[in-house]
Amino acid sequence: MHPLRRLNSEHLDTPDVTVRFPAWKLNSAGLSLIELVIAMAIMAILASVVIPMAEVTVTRSKELELRRNLRLIRTAIDEYKADYDKAKEEKKIITAVNETGYPKELEDLIEGDEWGGLYDFPRKYLRRIPTDPFDLYDDGWGLRSYADDPDTTVWGGNDIYDVYSQSDEIALDGTYYRDW
Repeated sequence: MHPLRRLNSEHLDTPDVTVRFPAWKLNSAGLSLIELVIAMAIMAILASVVIPMAEVTVTRSKELELRRNLRLIRTAIDEYKADYDKAKEEKKIITAVNETGYPKELEDLIEGDEWGGLYDFPRKYLRRIPTDPFDLYDDGWGLRSYADDPDTTVWGGNDIYDVYSQSDEIALDGTYYRDW
């Protein structure tokens, strides 16, 4: 292309105009080295900001899943206990002296119970046991029985009164997941 290019009135609303292009623009087919370096520096700065934000977003979604799963299991345990108490009150079942009414194992929440005819069918409290999203070693949930101390990490084995995460990681709010 010639450095002087004639634009006529077909292209512009003004009469014929001569436009001059710089000679260095006429022969350039790509980006110069300095333009590439500047573009890479800008992209590196943007990536250094975006990657930590993405990691926090992933952690936050796993924390929401943990809270939801703990709530599901704890609600199911409470409903199991309420049905036990109702069946006991209506004399549908005969209970032992040391029986608390909490499930003996988490699978009891899936299998359900008729409660001595309180229900016409086995009432199930969960479809499946939710998983701990922070369980790296497939340890499962930590369990506490009714007789255990509230902060114990050793399960008494009598029944399941509470569940907790066995993760030693620290949450975004600074607390341990095992304390949730």
